[in-house]
Amino acid sequence: MKDGRYMGNKCLSILGTFLFLVLVLSQFSGIALAAEQKVLVLDISGPITPVSDDIVADAIAFAENDNYEALLITMNTPGGGLEETLDIIEQIAATDVPVIGFVYPEGTKAWSAGTLILISTDIAAMAPFTIIGSAQPVSVTPGGSEPVDDAKIVNALVTRATENAKKHNRNQTAAEEFITKNLNLDAETALEYEVIEYVSPSIANLLSQVNGLEIKGKVLNTEGADITYYQPSLRLEFMSIISNPIVSSLLLLLGIYAIILGISNPGFGAEIFGVIAITLGLVGTGFDVSTGAVFLIIVGVILLLLEFQAPGFGVFGVAGFVCIIAGSVLLAPTDFPRNYTPAEFQRTMILYIVTPTVFLGLFLLFALYKIVEVKKRKPLFGELIGDTGQAVDPIGDGNEGYILLRGQHWKARSSDLIVKGDKVRVIEKDGVVLVVEKLKDEQELRNN
Repeated sequence: MKDGRYMGNKCLSILGTFLFLVLVLSQFSGIALAAEQKVLVLDISGPITPVSDDIVADAIAFAENDNYEALLITMNTPGGGLEETLDIIEQIAATDVPVIGFVYPEGTKAWSAGTLILISTDIAAMAPFTIIGSAQPVSVTPGGSEPVDDAKIVNALVTRATENAKKHNRNQTAAEEFITKNLNLDAETALEYEVIEYVSPSIANLLSQVNGLEIKGKVLNTEGADITYYQPSLRLEFMSIISNPIVSSLLLLLGIYAIILGISNPGFGAEIFGVIAITLGLVGTGFDVSTGAVFLIIVGVILLLLEFQAPGFGVFGVAGFVCIIAGSVLLAPTDFPRNYTPAEFQRTMILYIVTPTVFLGLFLLFALYKIVEVKKRKPLFGELIGDTGQAVDPIGDGNEGYILLRGQHWKARSSDLIVKGDKVRVIEKDGVVLVVEKLKDEQELRNN
């Protein structure tokens, strides 16, 4: 009987220990599973360019393949290409990965195209002191900026924005007024008007707030999730740089100036550099370059080349320079609907492109006229024959030395024995060496 009770107690003890271990292991397993949850963060800073949609597509594929809880897109953008923006919106709608839009960090903005992307994400959030809006299409002209009143363009944008807002239970009136009235909202007002769902000071805080939400049939487990920052491939990184409107436009203009310099003064490879720069600029713009801008720049190049064939600074040079400057203004991608950014940013973009163009053009003109001046100058060696100078080294008896002539040192040789300080006359040249003779007396020096 004693043995039976002993065995029973022992079994209960073993069973209790087993259950305790199972409980402990399950707790550790739950912690391990929670630690495995991860969120991918993609940062969109600066203008939305032709490569932006490729970067978003790559980030979405990365999040899908590695089973990320969500893709969080932080935005600080003045806007950008409308075609690229619509493509990004379609990608967000098509993926099964929950996409969180976040205007971040504090004090930044998501204007125009950025606003359309934000209200199209599954969860929309803003950091304190950030701004969205300014989505009214405008066209920039030399006389200023004008709103685009084309009903076809405006209605298409309004319908797209309000449908996306309706899909995510957001304020459709505000979505419309972003475009029709150039509405701007700060974070608190956007939250009050139900344009966004959250205001958060940080990524970690936002992930804590959205934890437990059901998005696209999936309950988010983002509390304490690991944060991975998306890094584009080297190719996409390079494309991102050259597709910046300012960089691509400057590459085109720099290439044009380099070709002008190379044609005017061949042998230094400037024309090769020019071709490379123009190729990179065209790739960066997506080959969508204003025909009028290219025509003006080509005419400017021809006029400058004609000017360099004639002496003096004439009408061809001035006209060519003006054509290139005008072409550079048209080259800046500010037309709507291709470039969907506020007028202020478009004017700033023009300034950033035209200012370096003016300085580059002035420098090029100065450099080319100096080259022409040198080419027209008589050979210096021919002018030196007959001039007198002073020996700074012993010369003669098979030794070459230097003489001081016209304030410069020249290598010289002589059949005479010349000592340092003697006066000499140049009688001929042999390559880069001057052949001199010693002046016989002061009377001869005075005769010269």
